[in-house]
Amino acid sequence: MSADATRRVEVYPGREVVVEFDPDLTFECVEDCTWCCQHGVLLYDQDLLELAQRANLAETTTAFRGEKFVTREEKDRDDHVAEDGCACAFLREDGLCSLHLEEDWKPTRCSVFPLGVWLEDGDLHVDIRDSAHDHCEGLNVSDRSVIDNLEAFLPELLWELENPDSDREL
Repeated sequence: MSADATRRVEVYPGREVVVEFDPDLTFECVEDCTWCCQHGVLLYDQDLLELAQRANLAETTTAFRGEKFVTREEKDRDDHVAEDGCACAFLREDGLCSLHLEEDWKPTRCSVFPLGVWLEDGDLHVDIRDSAHDHCEGLNVSDRSVIDNLEAFLPELLWELENPDSDREL
């Protein structure tokens, strides 16, 4: 989308985003992709509190540059792992997330994917992450419009964060 074609969308009452992606974009996770689960998952403070109710933080998180991330661990398999053989500590052998399936919860960063979010001039902006264009198999494969389902991708917590920038990685 060009800079003059951006649009504001209210996601929650009084909370809007500046959308910088094609409004016709669709997204749906596809079976066996797990690309987004092979990288570090940034945990915001609220995510840490939620995760502490579901898992041992000492075993499942790591600090990097002063921020907490879900631990990437070596997996004893060839599927659903990055080139280094590692993936998210919660990614099961079948390529599904134990937090999502067994706890009915996702860290904010997982909900946001494939979107990238950042603050600019006091506004929350959203676009498709550059890496998603290259690796995510779920873009434009379904009828699920991203712009019509922004509340599913953007937890309300994002508007409360000093730095919601999703481009930080482990």
